[in-house]
Amino acid sequence: MKKLTLLITLFLGIYSTVLLSQNQLLTIQDAIWKGRTSLAPKRLQAIGFIPDSKKIAYIEKNELIIISAETGKTVSTISTLSLNKNLSKTAIDTITAFEGLRWINENQFYFTNKKGEWLYSIDKGAATKSERKQSDFTLENLENFKEGEIFAYVNSNNLFVSDNGKVTQVTTDGSYEIVNAKTVHQSEFGINKGIFWSPNGNALAYYRMNQTDVDDYPIIDWSTYPAINKNIKYPMAGKKSHYVTVFVYNLKSNTSTLIKTEGPKEQYLTNIAWSPDEKKIYIAVLNREQNHYKLNEYDAKTGDFVKTLFEEKDEKYAEPLNPMLFVKNNPSQFIWQSRRDGYNHFYLYNINGTLIKQLTKGNWEAKDDMGFDEKGENLFFQAAEQSPINQDFYSVNLKSGKIKRLTKDNGYHSVVLSKKGDFFIDSYTSCYTPREYRIVDASTGKSNTIFKADNPIKDYQLGKWNMFTIKNVEGTDLHCRMFKPVNFDSTKKYPVLVYLYNGPHSQMVTNTWMAGGELWYQYMAQKGFIVFTLDGRGTNYRGKAFEQAIHRQVGTKEMEDQISGVNYLKSLPYVDANRIGVHGWSYGGFMTTSLMSRYPGVFKVGAAGGPVIDWSYYEIMYGERYNDSPQENKEGYDKNNLLNHVQNLKGKLLMIHGAQDNVVVWQHSIMYQKKAVEKGVQLDYYVYPGHEHNVLGKDRAHLMEKITNYFIDNL
Repeated sequence: MKKLTLLITLFLGIYSTVLLSQNQLLTIQDAIWKGRTSLAPKRLQAIGFIPDSKKIAYIEKNELIIISAETGKTVSTISTLSLNKNLSKTAIDTITAFEGLRWINENQFYFTNKKGEWLYSIDKGAATKSERKQSDFTLENLENFKEGEIFAYVNSNNLFVSDNGKVTQVTTDGSYEIVNAKTVHQSEFGINKGIFWSPNGNALAYYRMNQTDVDDYPIIDWSTYPAINKNIKYPMAGKKSHYVTVFVYNLKSNTSTLIKTEGPKEQYLTNIAWSPDEKKIYIAVLNREQNHYKLNEYDAKTGDFVKTLFEEKDEKYAEPLNPMLFVKNNPSQFIWQSRRDGYNHFYLYNINGTLIKQLTKGNWEAKDDMGFDEKGENLFFQAAEQSPINQDFYSVNLKSGKIKRLTKDNGYHSVVLSKKGDFFIDSYTSCYTPREYRIVDASTGKSNTIFKADNPIKDYQLGKWNMFTIKNVEGTDLHCRMFKPVNFDSTKKYPVLVYLYNGPHSQMVTNTWMAGGELWYQYMAQKGFIVFTLDGRGTNYRGKAFEQAIHRQVGTKEMEDQISGVNYLKSLPYVDANRIGVHGWSYGGFMTTSLMSRYPGVFKVGAAGGPVIDWSYYEIMYGERYNDSPQENKEGYDKNNLLNHVQNLKGKLLMIHGAQDNVVVWQHSIMYQKKAVEKGVQLDYYVYPGHEHNVLGKDRAHLMEKITNYFIDNL
């Protein structure tokens, strides 16, 4: 009897523990701080191929794990403990974790500690000091040519080159108004850096941006006593822009040559590429109107214009995003990406600018080019061919044009390809799959799964989520995502929170873990909300017509599609049509404010973060692409200027802004607040001093708690 009683007690204890663990509730801190760390699907840290080998390495806790690409099996490990033993022998500071890890070959890798950067040799069990100084790690735009030996960087808006320890200052005119070797054109057109090394490292191209003509814009630093003004250069739509040029610096002669890109000062110089022999520079030169670009060839030595390979025009806008990619082992051919047939695809050209063939085709979008196989016969790329919400990995044969899908399973595959193109690492996720890592033989398709992430939120009470499509007013499919409340009861009526963005180059609904949703949505599901998201016209990977539908009328077509979503919600028996709220940030803040004032009464509550209010106060490159200039499209700017709709605002609106916002400047919401006072319209307003375009760090939990409480209190 005692044994039976003990067994029953033990069983009840285990049962209650399991029951308790499955009924945990998220806190706002869990949802915000842990949502992308401990409660996100686990990732393999720093995973990648070791150069010149068939091995892969990643960091697991305090160990470097090295595995065979051919078998997927672990071949060796290096712990911080064993590394520290070797470091202590030569009085080098120890490490607590592998930081700044960069492999040179299967025997050598770089790491960093308090004393700088070190090159560690596995066979010798010893480290030597890198040529890079500790201060180099914090400098801007650090661009390596050869790891630890030859690199370029920016300091105080000037370009420096370090060649085996010898540092040369390339430019001396760097200032507030003259910016060298940094990203330009507000980082649009695929630009993400300002330094471009030649293939053999004998020269580099770099941007020079003259901002003299651009208006100063005040950003107030409220942390000082008294507060001080720190101006930035901010080119607003319809006003003067900056003047960008490209130079080539030759390491041997220690000279810089201007590339003679003739044309108006305010054109855009994008997609910089070098020829394999380092003799030519290629630049896509785009007009300010952004409807006509030329792919030009220049002599890298003299800077002279050589020829235009081809040009493209578009009645709305053209947006070159990717530099030409020379075919491996064949410098007479290159790949170009274009949406000329309505979808982004790859085109094969010869070096004279003659089109050889279109490599990919169909009503789907090709994405990133990932490189070639060893012979240069096949191009690898990622694409949304199966569905706009999916991503797969493909190869296309340059000669036959045959396309082969290399990833399996319905979902989202993010790939790292080996240098020879013989293996790839497949990081896979789907709506209900947290994450898996596989190593795949590119030729045979043989796959070895090396890691499967656990469901990080399995012990919490969750709302069910799913993806689906609805039709808009034109009959086009729109992809949607919905989280239902915890303990959902279809006989009850629930409030709905519509979370949106709906701007260009965005995609909220994807076939990834939780359908691309955030853990905060689950927190809201705990509070009894349905959370709904829809990607309408203007968003990514649906083709040119779908994206360009918003041209010259930003906000209009997007609102139509969001209202289609609301009408769908209202058709559901468990939705309370009188309790629908809307929330978004940036473009989503613009959409939230638009919907609250231009469709008054549809939404009871809104929370708009960092909203664009008047597009003439937004930057040139983005604003003029989608809306043309205020001078060319006065009607479009006026119609979608939210200052003209303040008087129609109905319901509770909370507007939030970062006081140091340098993207959607604070003036937007300040103007809206002022107009609301003039019109006698009430709204709630909150500012986060010290934050730029978004509220990050420890203050983010405060922000999301404020938004959460606003919907709970008012919806």
